[in-house]
Amino acid sequence: MQRDELERYARQIVLKEIGGAGQQALNNARVLIVGAGGLGGPAGLYLAAAGVGHIGIIDEDVVALSNLHRQVQFRSDDVDTLKTKAMASSLDAINPHINIHEYRHKIDADNALDIIEDYDVVLDGTDNFAARFLVNKTCLATQTPLVSGALGRFEGQLSVFKMDWPKGKEGSCYRCFVPYKPPEAETCAAVGVVGALAGIIGSMMAMEAIKIITSAGKPLYGRLFLYDGLNGDARTIALPRDPNCPECGS
Repeated sequence: MQRDELERYARQIVLKEIGGAGQQALNNARVLIVGAGGLGGPAGLYLAAAGVGHIGIIDEDVVALSNLHRQVQFRSDDVDTLKTKAMASSLDAINPHINIHEYRHKIDADNALDIIEDYDVVLDGTDNFAARFLVNKTCLATQTPLVSGALGRFEGQLSVFKMDWPKGKEGSCYRCFVPYKPPEAETCAAVGVVGALAGIIGSMMAMEAIKIITSAGKPLYGRLFLYDGLNGDARTIALPRDPNCPECGS
């Protein structure tokens, strides 16, 4: 690391759970963010600030005015700009030492494997179940840790799915939690969301990725974190593997 990098990350390096080795692991890490929206944005900002060496961003949308109350990686001048381009500019402004890779298209069955197999950790902040199921399936195939977040109204949730459990100790995947698309799935556009909630859950997604990369603490493997912002409550519950899971079940 260069001298200015050592100063930049000094408050992280001094942590015994991270140290110089952990910071070097972050510098060498490759993290893919699927969805440059309310969750992917805050997560990306903190991963860039932490010094994750390679950050991939995949999204086909452009910035809309209605995004700005929660997607803090964008500015008013970014409206009508491709989200990947605008977000890459924000991350580069935070940390010019990192490498940013843009994928200016949606993730689909034709490209998911080629993209995901190049990364160490995947963060899924998408807003549709088809994409979530595809990302989960591909992470299972590539044994890539998956950090999954979701939010709506005043409530958020977060879990981490480890795809390389030892034989006989297999943990849950995303479809153990959500086996099929709910018949009345809601979107933020339909039900609303308070902007600060995206910052809370998105930042926690970055925290989980940092823990995975540096081997610090206990990531949320096999657990589901639930946050109720309206009442200031949070709890973590077990999320066991479902033997009848349509993706990883027997």
